[in-house]
Amino acid sequence: MHENVDIMKDPRLLKHYSLLQELGILSHVDALRRETRDLESLLAGASAIFKCTDVDEMIEATVRCITDRFLPSFLAFVWRPRSGHEDLVIRGYRNLKQVDAPLKLESLAPFESFFRKYPGPISFDLFAYQLGDEALTEPFDSISPEIVVPVVGPSGLYGLILIGAKVLEEQYSARELSYLDKLMASLAISIQNHLHYEHSVRDVKTGLFNHGFFMVRLHEEIARGKRAGYTFSVIMMDVDQFKSFNDSYGHLAGDRVLECIAEALKANIRDLDVLARFGGEEFTVLLPETNREQAWAVSERLRESVENLDIPWSQALPRVTISSGVAVFSSGDLQDADILLSRADEALYSSKERGRNRTTIWGAGLLFRSCLVRENPGQDA
Repeated sequence: MHENVDIMKDPRLLKHYSLLQELGILSHVDALRRETRDLESLLAGASAIFKCTDVDEMIEATVRCITDRFLPSFLAFVWRPRSGHEDLVIRGYRNLKQVDAPLKLESLAPFESFFRKYPGPISFDLFAYQLGDEALTEPFDSISPEIVVPVVGPSGLYGLILIGAKVLEEQYSARELSYLDKLMASLAISIQNHLHYEHSVRDVKTGLFNHGFFMVRLHEEIARGKRAGYTFSVIMMDVDQFKSFNDSYGHLAGDRVLECIAEALKANIRDLDVLARFGGEEFTVLLPETNREQAWAVSERLRESVENLDIPWSQALPRVTISSGVAVFSSGDLQDADILLSRADEALYSSKERGRNRTTIWGAGLLFRSCLVRENPGQDA
């Protein structure tokens, strides 16, 4: 029999229909068809999730999969954006659109051991009963979830999906809970793969790119610059007198300073720029298609963003500043990565020598320097 022939239309089946129905074969066939549709839906959902390149996209794909399968009154997704950090991202969705989720949850750590023991979807009432701690479940009361779905992987609890009651007020079936369980397994694997990649290219403390990734991108940009004959720039930055800061206020305060500086720098660059923690208290930025004047302006913007930082800490901290050095790649100069970084480092050292908290451009011409000083008194090119 050809595969595309509908067996239900076969005359022989109609002839023995009553017997097949009595034996339960027809209901079994229907169950197999439903199971096949479920698996096809699950495979499509897992494929959509695995194609995503960041956790934000994974969340969006997961929300679409759940909403296509059944219509919950709302969805809330809680997840840790960085491995080893307890800061949380909380997002709510209603009708596939992002909405506010009034969920005051500070950490997933209290639920870690529970969901390692019970890693599948669970009704919220049963979750609250088995957890046995009203103080822990109270933050969930503001959204009244019906189902709690953990996203659990080898590294622990990555996040929670909180699912509201169905719009049609029907209970979630065992089949739907099974679908959620399998879909979350795909999501957990995808997040784990993403975290492994992020760990290989990111600095754990600041979340910025690490030295190795920066060097790979720098070599790529040099090759592209030589091939296409275009200009780009590199900024090297160092926190002023950071050692004495650590000695006076402690390394925990120093770590907090580095995290705040990283956030300030990240907020003041383009998406295509490559910001990295180069080592210790040193940061670098690769600025594609950026000439000398533009690089100087970016460096000054970054310097001022750090200078204006108000760093929260248990005691008042002094103002933090950075010194910067800029080197510009030109295809006619034929620099390699070592030469370019050495020039940026020389310019940075010059900024330190001249009093810190300033930008110096390597090899800047006198005319360019005089223009910058005239337009920005007190700053050196």
